[in-house]
Amino acid sequence: MLTPPRTVIRREAGLYALERALQRRGFRYVAGADEAGRGACAGPLVAAAVVLPEGRRGEIDGLADSKLLTPASRERIHDEVVERALAYAVVVIPADEVDARGLHVCNLAAMRRALALLTVRPEYVLTDGFGVDGLGVPGLAVWKGDRVAACVAAASVLAKVTRDRIMVDLDAEHPGYGFAEHKGYITAEHTAALREHGPCREHRFSYVNVAAVSGLEGRPPRSRRPLGASREEPMERSGAAGGTVGVALGEQPRPSAPVGEDVVMEGGVR
Repeated sequence: MLTPPRTVIRREAGLYALERALQRRGFRYVAGADEAGRGACAGPLVAAAVVLPEGRRGEIDGLADSKLLTPASRERIHDEVVERALAYAVVVIPADEVDARGLHVCNLAAMRRALALLTVRPEYVLTDGFGVDGLGVPGLAVWKGDRVAACVAAASVLAKVTRDRIMVDLDAEHPGYGFAEHKGYITAEHTAALREHGPCREHRFSYVNVAAVSGLEGRPPRSRRPLGASREEPMERSGAAGGTVGVALGEQPRPSAPVGEDVVMEGGVR
C-alpha cells in the first residue's frame, strides 16, 4: 500500500510554513493553543486558542512568540489577531483553582477548553511544547511552537496580553506587590514584597516560595491555601463551567467554500 510522501518543514521556511503545509494536506482550519502564567506564583493561568484564516489575511505583520515582543507590539498584534482570526477563545483559571487542582492539570484543562470554545471547529491542532488529548481531531505538540507556527504565536499573544491586563488590574486591588511590573513572576522585588506583606489571595499557595512566607510549607501543596484566601466573588463567566472562566470569545465570518505543584520557577516572562 502506498503511503503519502513525508512532509518536511524547515525552521527557516518561516512562521506560516507549518500551517500552510497542513492546509495543503486538506486541514483547512488549523488551531493553535498556548498559555501564559505557568511560571508565575501569583495571578491566574490564561490559555488561548486561535484559528487564523488562510492566505494573506492570516499573515499579521510582526507576529512572533509573545516573549520576544515589546508590550506595545503585543498590544497591537493582539488587536490584529482579534480582528482577523476566524475564531479565538481565551480561558482564565484563577489562582485558587490552580492550588486546588494542580498546575499541570489546570494547564491542560484550560487549553482543552479554549479549543472547545472555538466557534470554528478546528480540523488540526498545534500546541506549544506538549500534547493535549481528548480533542477529537488530530494534533501535534511542537517544541517552541510559538516560534514555529503562526496560530500558536497568535494564541501566545492573546494569552499574554489578557493576563498582563488582569495583573495590572490586580495591582490596583492589591498594592504593594508590584503586580503591574512583574506580572506575578518571581523577581527580587516580588520576593521582598512577599516577605514584607505576606501573600494575598491572588498568590498560589501551592508554590513553595509562597508557602514559605505564609508558614504553610509543611502542608501538602493542595491544602495550603487558607480558607480566607479564596476569591470573595467569582469572576465573570462567559459560557464556562467547572470553575473555568471564559473571558473572551470571537468569530469572524467564515470563508465561503483544545509541571506540577510545589515548584518555584525563577524569573520568566511567560
